[in-house]
Amino acid sequence: MSSPSRKGDSVPALCPSTRTLIFLMGLVVFSFPVGCSSQDDPKPIDMDKRVVLSPEKTPSKGQNNVLHFAVGAMITPTEGFGYYRRLLDYLEEKMGRDVEYVDRKEYAEVNALLESGYIDAAFVCSGPYVTGHRQFGLELLLAPQAYGAPVYYSYIIVNKDSDIRELEDLRGRTFAFTDPDSNSGRLSPTYILAGMGETPDSFFGSYEFTYAHDKSIEVVARNLVDGAAVDSLIWDYIARKNPELTDRTRIITKSEPYGIPPLVVRPGLPENVKAELKSALLDMAHDPRGREILDGMMIERFIETEDRAYDTIREMQARVAKVESEE
Repeated sequence: MSSPSRKGDSVPALCPSTRTLIFLMGLVVFSFPVGCSSQDDPKPIDMDKRVVLSPEKTPSKGQNNVLHFAVGAMITPTEGFGYYRRLLDYLEEKMGRDVEYVDRKEYAEVNALLESGYIDAAFVCSGPYVTGHRQFGLELLLAPQAYGAPVYYSYIIVNKDSDIRELEDLRGRTFAFTDPDSNSGRLSPTYILAGMGETPDSFFGSYEFTYAHDKSIEVVARNLVDGAAVDSLIWDYIARKNPELTDRTRIITKSEPYGIPPLVVRPGLPENVKAELKSALLDMAHDPRGREILDGMMIERFIETEDRAYDTIREMQARVAKVESEE
């Protein structure tokens, strides 16, 4: 990572280690879920069904009546995770199988466990789906539809009181990405920079990874960084549920539409299990209990989609890889 320069900033620049410490302290302070009114709070998460993996612990493969499920990407903020747990409980009942939630932080970890067969199904970001499909045949099952279409965008945001008006104004400033493998939170802005003949290292004074889009919104809203790239679905969700947070940010760049983060399954998952999972999800919008869960997640329904919906992401990956190889 390049050292921060803070060009044009009258405040003396902090050394990288000091800036990083302050940034991480901010994440700790503001890592609690964004608040909602009590009527919108999801039911408590059943943590007994969570499988927290370590390098020494992975769920057993080949358990006939257990579906290991990871939430590697959410189209709602962290506060909405309780609805994902309710979704898994719903699937457990409808499929007649135990559904265990596998806890992993990074997209690459989820992909690795899908490839090895220790995870059966997962919500993943669009970028990791494309990578997994190419590398080991990760299978697309369904996609959620939200806000009228199965697409989303990458927003580049700044604090509402910032003097930054366009991407060029972020040169030499501090920036927050989400995950190294995130499409909206890293690939999309990196692709835009590549079109300018720049990379994150050459363009930003410094950058960090927050590993959650809602945290990226928080650190911009609280002026801990100058800008961030975030998932439009998360920003729009918070704008509806907790507008006092997004009201402190401003969108300066909106990307082209991308295929929405999908639900995927591992290669080799038995066809009958895939069929059961697909049927249960497609029927949710027509079931009162399922409809309630979807409403809480701000998902209209699950739909069938095609792999070509993610071709623009493949093109961006190829462009960014070419630029990085020429450095």
